[in-house]
Amino acid sequence: MTTHIDTTRAVSLVTKLMAIPGKSGEETRILKAVVGELRGAKVPASAMRFDRAHTRSPFGGETGSLIVRLPGTRSGPRRLLMAHVDTVPVCEGCKPVRRGNRIRSADRGTALGADNRSGVAAILSAVRTLRSRKLDHPPLTLFFPIQEEVGLVGSRLVSLRDLGNPKLAFNWDGGAPDELMTAATGAYRMKTTIEGVASHAGVHPEDGVSAIAIASAAIADLDRDGWLGLIEKGTQRGTSNVGTIEGGSACNVVAPHATVLAEVRSHSPRFRETILKRFRRSFERAAASHRNVAGRQGKVRFEIRLDYESFKLKTRDPSVVAAVAAVKAVTGRAAKLKTVNGGLDANWMTRHGLPTVTLGAGQHHPHTVDEVLHIDEFLGGCEVALNLACGEAPPS
Repeated sequence: MTTHIDTTRAVSLVTKLMAIPGKSGEETRILKAVVGELRGAKVPASAMRFDRAHTRSPFGGETGSLIVRLPGTRSGPRRLLMAHVDTVPVCEGCKPVRRGNRIRSADRGTALGADNRSGVAAILSAVRTLRSRKLDHPPLTLFFPIQEEVGLVGSRLVSLRDLGNPKLAFNWDGGAPDELMTAATGAYRMKTTIEGVASHAGVHPEDGVSAIAIASAAIADLDRDGWLGLIEKGTQRGTSNVGTIEGGSACNVVAPHATVLAEVRSHSPRFRETILKRFRRSFERAAASHRNVAGRQGKVRFEIRLDYESFKLKTRDPSVVAAVAAVKAVTGRAAKLKTVNGGLDANWMTRHGLPTVTLGAGQHHPHTVDEVLHIDEFLGGCEVALNLACGEAPPS
């Protein structure tokens, strides 16, 4: 692999970024560091702006996403390079340490935060090289969205107009640099609120309707009939999960309320709707079957939100063609096109009308204390980012 970037500087940068706290909704410190790196690369402050995504986010938050628009030194369609800046809570307190060709957290109780600081560092390393070597490039937009980990909020709420209406788009949020994620599943998030009837659990339990019992019966029904976990019905496939259950007020009170948070996923929008209907039916039947001695039954209410829609890019899409060529130029290997069962910022970018390829920069085992950054893969991701920023292989 021909090396154009300063590899020592790139590794130092990603190590620094991974140590900066920045869970979803608390991205001010990491974005300040990103701005500092861009200013160090002689990117003018006038090229940078923050949107107001956090003011429309259901989670609130400290800051919006960072958008940077750079004019080209030559003509060509504008290209978007993006990577989300937030990390999951288990990364808080990370102390990155290098051991050979790997970086891990020295504290074995924390994740590393390579998801997705490796993507951020790959873009910043490419831009620094671009600027320091005065390489020719088409117009570029850099996008650092917030709150990806809690529902792809930054990419969901951005407008293509604010991004300068790019025509090609590349998102860094993965592992091996020769693997391109060109298709991903879609997901709904469901909140089920259950209303029961309170009563004294020791004196008159028969007067009560337990919201917790309703939730338990519905979940057991879904599990028994194969609608929880991996779901396979004929040729249709999907997944579902009950993530949290909250309810009740005291151990001697029949629980008058409960809340269940769940998600359903499938690459097929129609089958995803089928799973949702099955969830609703199970909870409605459970509520109707739980009555007290006076005949009062439980009630359920549903709030359903589309987290992200599924997508599948065509192999002839300009972004796919460009990414495949960049991987070949950098690694000497043919790119592998992957379909994934998780959500990506690319889901919403593609939904906005901008087909977006997701690339790797060395992260593995994200969201776990086993998370690791493969340095060679990270540096490969940096080189691919530089290639795509230039719109062609940089001169040696």
